[in-house]
Amino acid sequence: MPAMTLLAAQRGDAPYLLSLYDLVVNGGPLMWPLGLCSVIALAYIVERAIRLRGGRLGGRRFGQELLAAVKSGGAVGGAALCAERALPLARILGAGLRRIGAPVLEVEKAVEDAGSREVRALSANLKPLVVVAMISPLLGLLGTVWGMIIAFSNIALRDGLGKPALLATGISQALITTAAGLAIAIPTQAAYFYFKGKIDRFVRDTEEMYLQVAEATHAHP
Repeated sequence: MPAMTLLAAQRGDAPYLLSLYDLVVNGGPLMWPLGLCSVIALAYIVERAIRLRGGRLGGRRFGQELLAAVKSGGAVGGAALCAERALPLARILGAGLRRIGAPVLEVEKAVEDAGSREVRALSANLKPLVVVAMISPLLGLLGTVWGMIIAFSNIALRDGLGKPALLATGISQALITTAAGLAIAIPTQAAYFYFKGKIDRFVRDTEEMYLQVAEATHAHP
């Protein structure tokens, strides 16, 4: 029935626009794993969007509070403020403030180690987006190949030459799965690069803030 409906729309027998349900049905069984990929991608995009907000990382507002704490209470005051805040920026800079007075290389090593741990944690949930962006077009391509197999099988086994109705199912499946795979992969890939850019920007901001805090601790030990 979906194939006949699609054929009728192609012939212009009736003004008809395929609904999402019709597209899923015409796409065949590979629409199920593609649908699962879309759900996974959406879940991780929402999770990363919430987790990578500036307020959850420790933005400029916290940086200004930390500088004020260092200027008024020295490294001890800054370390105390970092201990109170469950923020990646606070954990990174706090690792250095707690070692103020130690050799400079030791302080920098503590900050680098803490920064590496936080960046790994922030980047961990980006990997599923990469996987979905890679797998979705491949599933769409598999659906294309499978749809063409169906189309040519109809030609060979049912004497389908000159009978578009017998070819509609295979051809529509081939095109729909390809479109679905690309429709999932493109925004997922874009979201990955967007979140990766936010993490890179956080790293740059952290480096700048560390230099300001280090300068403030030298001025107010």
